[in-house]
Amino acid sequence: MTPRPLLLSLCLAMVPALASAAPDPSISDRPPPTPIRASKIVLVGDSTTAVQGGWGPAFCARHVSSFLSCVNLARGGRSSYNYRAEGSWDIALQEMRPGAYREVHVLIQFGHNDQPGKPGRSTDLQHEFPDNLRRYVREVRAAGAVPVLLTPLTRRQFRDGVLGDDLAPWAEATRRVAAELDVPLVDLHARSTAAVQAMGPVQAMRFAQAPALPAQVSAAQAGTTIGAPPAAGTPTPAVVDANAIEPMGQAKIAFDYTHLGAEGASFFAAMVADELAQQVPALRRNLIP
Repeated sequence: MTPRPLLLSLCLAMVPALASAAPDPSISDRPPPTPIRASKIVLVGDSTTAVQGGWGPAFCARHVSSFLSCVNLARGGRSSYNYRAEGSWDIALQEMRPGAYREVHVLIQFGHNDQPGKPGRSTDLQHEFPDNLRRYVREVRAAGAVPVLLTPLTRRQFRDGVLGDDLAPWAEATRRVAAELDVPLVDLHARSTAAVQAMGPVQAMRFAQAPALPAQVSAAQAGTTIGAPPAAGTPTPAVVDANAIEPMGQAKIAFDYTHLGAEGASFFAAMVADELAQQVPALRRNLIP
């Protein structure tokens, strides 16, 4: 062990050498800093976008660069009406004010819970639903952000090998509002419908949150999707009732033909990112395919 006095002497001897050493050019010759140009995306919608059961988490995790913040404020069971009525929209408005961000884009997707038969959520397709979308667009712009409308993600229900397109009217209403107000449109409904029809009922089952029951797989192999088999002595429905399996409440993991597990979220998040890059060129450089 080196005696302490000797160690101190060695340290003192090094001081002149350190003091006379040339400065590191990487420190002394730093160029003027270039301020970053960060942007932000805010996701607004229902469970098909939300943290559990939607494409939003995979989109935020895998498809944006470090210069594009991504905040998912979608909530399960919400329609264009009760998302605002319950106060979620007020939270979103706070998130979309630009502040330090160069630009904020707000992606808005509704339709599933606007359909009839959902107490406290359903809206009138002819007037209330499009009026709600128009109001969202106006308020996004007033907040200094950029609105982007998304048509609703398809469900994955089949009858005789043909995908049931029960969300088509809500998708079309969204397209009309986007055209009317000159809003960028991500036509997720058109792309997801084509993709799910092409893969068929059995392959589409892998997108669910949980595995299908054997009876459901067997029915899908014959071309028609069904819900969970009923209790003994009751008839099996020909097609699952989507309204019956989408109650508003605590999120849960289960097999259905609407919500997404990890594989489904990944598949449709990539679809959204690709479509968004095409429809909103300003975001393209910060979107990861």
